[in-house]
Amino acid sequence: MKCPKCEDNLEEAKFSGIKIDTCSSCKGRWFEKEELRKAKDEKEEKINWMDIDLWKNEESFRISGENIQCPDCGLPLYEVDYGDSDIKVDVCNMCEGVWLDEGEFKKIVDYLKQKGGDKIMNEYMKTLLEETGEIFVGPEPLSEEMKDVINVLGLLKYRFAGKHPFISRVINNLPKS
Repeated sequence: MKCPKCEDNLEEAKFSGIKIDTCSSCKGRWFEKEELRKAKDEKEEKINWMDIDLWKNEESFRISGENIQCPDCGLPLYEVDYGDSDIKVDVCNMCEGVWLDEGEFKKIVDYLKQKGGDKIMNEYMKTLLEETGEIFVGPEPLSEEMKDVINVLGLLKYRFAGKHPFISRVINNLPKS
């Protein structure tokens, strides 16, 4: 496969526990379908429940201004916003691959950490219900959806501690059995 940016050959490499294709020249990364989600989940387990559906709003797809093609199927890549962030990523509408330029993966993880923290603090019960519902309908396998719910439940103690610091201190100071 060729790099969509500089046309050098992509090399297979392990990234956050996932085999992806990388460009040694421009440092871009090609994630085949679901690989970006898996790499994000491996890199930062506490945000594995935060998934962005890049293909949800196809009407917002714009042909990339750089006129780059999918390294997998050769079709033009579309530029999309990563959720409601200002991060622009290039996606293939056919094979659902994602091209990230150098540094974009870190920006995505940082964005999800911030968004996840805000969402948990402001919409905890709604988030918990959404994640619990995904156990039955996906999009991830059952075991992954269960991990998501467990992580959201684990964040309850931080939310509780933030809203009720006195009660939290009392509970933490109780004798351990």
